[in-house]
Amino acid sequence: MARFAAVLASLRRFHGPALLRNLARIGRRSPRVAVATLAFSVILFGAIPTAQAFGLAVDDVPVEGLNGQRAGWVGSWMTAVDRAGRSEPAASGFTDQTLRQVVDLSLGGDRIRVRLSNVFGDRDLRIGAATVALRRGAAGAGTAGQPLRLTFHGATATTIPVGAEALSDPVALPVPDGSHLVISLYLPVPTGRATWHRHGWATSYRAAGDASADARSGRFTAIGPSFYFLAGVDVLTRSAGAVVAFGDSITEGCCEAGSIDADASYPDRLAARLRDRFPDRPAVLNAGISGNALLSDGAGLSALTRFDRDVLGQTGVRTVIILEGINDIIHSRGAVRPEQLIRAQAELVRRARARGLRVVGATLTPFGGSGGFTAAGEQDRRTVNRWIRSSGVFDAVIDFDRLLRDPNDPARLRAAFDPGDHLHPTAAGYAAMAAALDLPIMIKDPEPDDHPERNHHPDLAVLVAVQLFLREEERPTMFGDHWIAALAVQLPA
Repeated sequence: MARFAAVLASLRRFHGPALLRNLARIGRRSPRVAVATLAFSVILFGAIPTAQAFGLAVDDVPVEGLNGQRAGWVGSWMTAVDRAGRSEPAASGFTDQTLRQVVDLSLGGDRIRVRLSNVFGDRDLRIGAATVALRRGAAGAGTAGQPLRLTFHGATATTIPVGAEALSDPVALPVPDGSHLVISLYLPVPTGRATWHRHGWATSYRAAGDASADARSGRFTAIGPSFYFLAGVDVLTRSAGAVVAFGDSITEGCCEAGSIDADASYPDRLAARLRDRFPDRPAVLNAGISGNALLSDGAGLSALTRFDRDVLGQTGVRTVIILEGINDIIHSRGAVRPEQLIRAQAELVRRARARGLRVVGATLTPFGGSGGFTAAGEQDRRTVNRWIRSSGVFDAVIDFDRLLRDPNDPARLRAAFDPGDHLHPTAAGYAAMAAALDLPIMIKDPEPDDHPERNHHPDLAVLVAVQLFLREEERPTMFGDHWIAALAVQLPA
């Protein structure tokens, strides 16, 4: 009961006393329905109980808006983690080896902390040692000076349970904007399947034994452009918060070979533009996964499933750019209808707004001539794009379709932006995408009055969802007559 009371106290911040009164009334009549109501309020509004509600200490300094900022923690780099599948070496994992991985920090700061992930592991993950350092030179695994030890609650080693993440203690390491941070992890015992990001577009390395403190690169060999057990890096700095670019391979930065270690994705280019333009610059976080879909798991969990972790869970996030849906069209071959994609995007917008984020919608880019192209799929893409442009659901819209398409054949990419697969832009195309984004939108604080639809009635919205969830025989008895009347108006026919 104490924990339930804490959850209610947390929900009060999001939904007000009216919901709490009705939740308590429902709970007296049916605990199952009360739990369902609570669950749907979390799903619809992101009303996750605060750490303070459970008596936990929180030492983070909040990131403020553009005006009157002070130093605070903000995400500078992230990757969207996934299951290992059958791909090596992620499928077998690592034993008595050191992984050395290089990440491109979108934003610098005076201190850093590293987030490690065992979310998709099949056993507890033992970290024997972990270090950080700036990279020496423009490439390779060497470090500029002796790497600094990371600690976890004061200890140099830690164990991360299955399904969990671990955040390191802050370490005093001044890092410039746009610098490359080298993170080394010594893995003394078998890791099992690795939580990873397959297409990281940055070369990773490994060495036998514990080489985490070695500044030289000679012990390390390259193992491909993937990330293992890394989820993010936060920096302590003055900033306008973080922008999360959420999407598929076109956000990730696929697919030219020359893009490896080149920081050529559109989020990379956007970060550079923002740093040059604004003194209190926002970070830009790349949450793209090649092959990702809005509705179905496959290449990563579906966008609907991973949105809370990969967007809402990022430190200091203020804005999200959503570019998702083309893989649903390509791979479903008509089984997924545009109306389903529209509803899914609207759901992501609702979740983001419940956390006070500004949401930028991006139109789906051309895929004519690619292996998955069909005339029907093209019509579905155009239907979704019309909704993105005209619905008014988003705070702003970036028309990547219009930017990248061939004016003489709008179903296809411009020749200058087509690397030959007729789906992914070239490096020049990614640069054009970053150049087309309206920079002030990226740093502007959300304004509740911008969208009257945000001021919905939370009790009704949650109970509509619960009503859809309940068994038919429960519906007439669980709510008072005035709720039934309201629901009759709102529920779909």
